[in-house]
Amino acid sequence: MGNSKVAPSQRIRDAERTRADILEVATHAFAEHGYASARVDEIAGKTRTTKRMIYYYFGSKQGLYVAVLEHAYRRIRALEQSLDVDHLSPPDALRQLAELTFDHHEKHQDFVRLVSIENIHHAEHLLSSEARDGLAAPALQVLARILERGRSEGTFRDDLDALDVHMIISSFCIFRGANRYTFRAIFGRDLLDPGRRGHLRRVLGDLVVDHVTARPRA
Repeated sequence: MGNSKVAPSQRIRDAERTRADILEVATHAFAEHGYASARVDEIAGKTRTTKRMIYYYFGSKQGLYVAVLEHAYRRIRALEQSLDVDHLSPPDALRQLAELTFDHHEKHQDFVRLVSIENIHHAEHLLSSEARDGLAAPALQVLARILERGRSEGTFRDDLDALDVHMIISSFCIFRGANRYTFRAIFGRDLLDPGRRGHLRRVLGDLVVDHVTARPRA
């Protein structure tokens, strides 16, 4: 007879796969329907698990939603941290970081919708996250390093901090997805039109680099 026992390492891998599967399905569900309208039983039905197991892993619907938010932010933070910019000039490094954010937000529209939904809720769920402090530091660390090099070389102005520049990049990238349909309805232009993608990507890079290298007004 075969050994029916499952090794602890296999159980851990199975649990990690199950948790990842739940997060992937839940991300789309919350982004599509919002926190209030998303249903845990429907999420369970699209995964390889049950509603009971979802509560086992995440504790509650709110716990699942907070985990989805944390997972979404960790993904973009990991990309930012993996960016090798130290061999680039500060303006080129800054442009590459802006373009990375542009590409990520365009590809992960669920992230854009989650951010918009959580702002409707005044970030009450994100504020309850025990991991919240760690969701900001990676992005600002990379930016601060680039800005410090630029200032030390005399290339960048010295009246902007990393959060100022992060806000500029994030605003542009979030706007494309969050306001896509109203912008198209009013102006007749799709901000996610593939034909204009390269142009808008350059606009963002130019916007950030030109602003950071401009002389501040007296």
